[in-house]
Amino acid sequence: SKVIYHWRLNERHYGSLQGLNKTETAKKYGDNQVLIWRRSYDIPPPKLDLNDKRHPKHDILYKDVDVRELPDSESLKDTLKRVSPLWTNQIVPQLKNSKNIMIVAHGNSLRAIVKILKKISDEDIVNVNIPTGIPYIFELNDDFSARRDYFLGNKDMILKKIEDVSKQGDSK
Repeated sequence: SKVIYHWRLNERHYGSLQGLNKTETAKKYGDNQVLIWRRSYDIPPPKLDLNDKRHPKHDILYKDVDVRELPDSESLKDTLKRVSPLWTNQIVPQLKNSKNIMIVAHGNSLRAIVKILKKISDEDIVNVNIPTGIPYIFELNDDFSARRDYFLGNKDMILKKIEDVSKQGDSK
């Protein structure tokens, strides 16, 4: 089987909050503001200056990516816009060829894909929490929308991991 690495599956970029501890950030800006930045659909954190060393243009992993495509801050809406071309141009053609695909990515990139597959509204995607490290299976319709989806594993453990994800970034 073939492994494809792609920058479009990377975690969303948290702008000037990039690399900061979630709990400390919540103490500084307040739980509510951090929740807005983390979970609102279309409100990104403050942008990162292009000259900041944390900007992706300074990362060797992005050396082959046009700097105009690199984010300086992203909301989930922005992350969806980044992930969508990969979904449409590389993943869907594989599915059309009856390939089984395993996508390994970060939480917000996966939430963007789940939004596409399950046709989740902008308002409802805010409440979707994907547990870390738990296989999430999708059986698809002919139009590549989700016919059936489920997590593999012990139900209680999965619920606990979903709860853990929902609490990330609290100052407590």
